[in-house]
Amino acid sequence: MRAGGLLFEHRSSREHDPRAGLVDHPDSPDRIEAIDAALAPIDWLGFGRREAPAATRAELEGVHDRALIDRIERLCGDGGGQIDEDTFVGEASYRAALHAAGGACAMVRSLAARDAATAFALLRPAGHHAERSRAMGFCLFNNVAVAAQLARAELGVRRVFILDWDVHHGNGTAEIFRYRDDVLYASIHQAGLYPGTGRLSDAGSGAGLGYTLNLPVSAGSEGDVWLSLLEHVVLPAAVRFAPELVLISAGFDAHRADPLGGCRLDAADFAQMTAQVLELAGRFDAPIGAVLEGGCDPPALADCVIATLEALSGQGDVASIAPDVIFTPRAASYVGQYWEL
Repeated sequence: MRAGGLLFEHRSSREHDPRAGLVDHPDSPDRIEAIDAALAPIDWLGFGRREAPAATRAELEGVHDRALIDRIERLCGDGGGQIDEDTFVGEASYRAALHAAGGACAMVRSLAARDAATAFALLRPAGHHAERSRAMGFCLFNNVAVAAQLARAELGVRRVFILDWDVHHGNGTAEIFRYRDDVLYASIHQAGLYPGTGRLSDAGSGAGLGYTLNLPVSAGSEGDVWLSLLEHVVLPAAVRFAPELVLISAGFDAHRADPLGGCRLDAADFAQMTAQVLELAGRFDAPIGAVLEGGCDPPALADCVIATLEALSGQGDVASIAPDVIFTPRAASYVGQYWEL
């Protein structure tokens, strides 16, 4: 296995610009530009860079209805338009979405082939709000879900653990895998924020009951709350699940500077969460990949990406934290119905 990690990128991520129809839209190409500007002077932290391919129809249809794919392709082909009050596409958006999903797929192919132990798909648009038949919340295709399904269907991976630390609940990912026990989905997110889903009591359905871990926190929560939930609730469940592939829906809008969230994390908090998850992955010799989600303050986003990449490289120690006195016991009591914590 390669000692270094891999980065997946594509120029189309800079061409998708919702501001063409929604002038003050916060999801702009400036996000990728800021990341690139911060990483270039430090030689991309030694990560190998690869061009993200476009996702195939078969890869997208692993989790999305054909009608949704056709609808987005047609809308972009006609010059673009507004999908909902938050989601606008232009002519270049379909191509960008194909490469965002395709980059996530290429990432898991490389990880499964042991070309690298760690990787990050630095692409946009984000994906975790996209449902099987609906694009929403800046998201067109659900990149992390497409990649996880590919790993399960084609790459011999039996169990995938997805950690979503975006400040918004990943409703699309949760719904896509709701009835399944081969994907453990855990989301730490701000309660009451868009899209309004992700209650603690929603643990999946049918065969997937207990395989969705929703851990909402209050606005103003700082990193110690997130780290406590991760260490004392999410990771013990993930240990019992014994993943063969670990994926992170890496949104950075819980950062205190982000205009869309209300939490108060710093780059060091994302680094520590990464270190915790990296340790879990190492325990099971599971490769780990991150997929970019939210984060709309470009300087903070760049800082957080660098901190995450440094942690994926093994820089920094794992530090234990005492359980939060409010959120952790409540979450542990509920999740403990399904997993020995």
